[in-house]
Amino acid sequence: MTTETQQRDGAGAATATDTLTVTDNRTGKQYEIPIEDGTIRATELRKIKTDDDDFGLMSYDPAYMATASCRSAITYIDGEKGILEYRGYPIEQLAEQSSYLEVAYLLIHGELPSQQQLGEWIHQITIHTFVHENVKEFMQGFRYDAHPMGMLLASVGALSTFYPEASAIKDEEIRYIQVIRLLAKMPTLAAFSFRHNQGKPYVYPDNELSYAGNFLSMIYKMTEIRYEPDPRLEHALDVLFILHADHEQNCSTTAMRVVGSSHADPYSCCAAACAALYGPRHGGANEAVIRMLQEIESMDNVPAFVESVKAGHGRLQGFGHRIYKSYDPRAKIIKRTADEVFAITGKNPLLDIALKLEEIALADEYFTSRRLYPNVDFYSGLIYQAMGFPLEMFPVLFAIPRTAGWLAHWQELLDQDSKIVRPRQLFVGSEPRPYVPIGDR
Repeated sequence: MTTETQQRDGAGAATATDTLTVTDNRTGKQYEIPIEDGTIRATELRKIKTDDDDFGLMSYDPAYMATASCRSAITYIDGEKGILEYRGYPIEQLAEQSSYLEVAYLLIHGELPSQQQLGEWIHQITIHTFVHENVKEFMQGFRYDAHPMGMLLASVGALSTFYPEASAIKDEEIRYIQVIRLLAKMPTLAAFSFRHNQGKPYVYPDNELSYAGNFLSMIYKMTEIRYEPDPRLEHALDVLFILHADHEQNCSTTAMRVVGSSHADPYSCCAAACAALYGPRHGGANEAVIRMLQEIESMDNVPAFVESVKAGHGRLQGFGHRIYKSYDPRAKIIKRTADEVFAITGKNPLLDIALKLEEIALADEYFTSRRLYPNVDFYSGLIYQAMGFPLEMFPVLFAIPRTAGWLAHWQELLDQDSKIVRPRQLFVGSEPRPYVPIGDR
């Protein structure tokens, strides 16, 4: 998707000169296309025809490299300058001063909450953390070694059968309670999928703990009467949740919006978003970093690995981003968080390799000229691994906080009353031809 940078920079009152003049060399005709917010409407191209029977021009943009599919007021990114803002607030300030649930409130409601609003918001989410016992039984039906992310997306989709009223998406009160439920139950389903994969009994939520602390309890609690999370790890996880809460029109958010445009219930939409996040190009990126570092094996092998990447053999995982053309602002925050986590868990043995790799790559013109800088995935996997999470849990850990962003975009889509998403295509198949009976083929 195009970044909102273009929308912000191009915003302002239109003038008579805010147009694009197009000359069709096939016919010699000229067309004036309005420029609004730094964009042209693709439907304006339909006016460019060779004759009355002509369908009109279409734009061809695989992967939406230069197409804005919506107007959004949620997240702003300037990839050139390395800026990320939620509802106008810099990610650096939110990560330093807010909690994840406060940021979730901001994304959903558009404004930061008062103390009273935040207290009520936390209370509502806390009392909805439990899932129906039938949901637990449903999850227990998976194979003993089922992938946690597969379990998560299936169980999220299954929630639509437990809350059939969720299909009444035009009812604001009903819609709101589904938002609360999804934010509350996502960590529970995520933890259940982890425990199932580990062959351990499921742990019920502890509503006396914080959002991050409760999740750690459901992950790690064994025989102790009560699990007391390390407050430093609790805080680190909360920061990671903030950094992953939203990232404008990424693949999974677009999936949420596309399915939402059909007016499906939010659980089905969220399951679709989880499915998109399941892909290794999206939610599995930090796992790819860990596997790369394991492949490098030692600091002595880093220079040779870098040279092999430059020669076209392999890829430098965790560097570069579709949007960011400078240092990912989330990577800077997460690097500091990594230091805090390693002070508790002990240093991840792959950290020295990662630091050496970053040092060499950032000093190499080959990478800097291509504007390849560390992104959020470069260090997040190291933190999760140090906290004891297996690689299979990485996309699940991504899905928990991203639920807030998905739901914010889902609500925004419905409030805009957008049409159902139905892209055009360029047909490149056969011309009309007669059917040949099977005996004559």
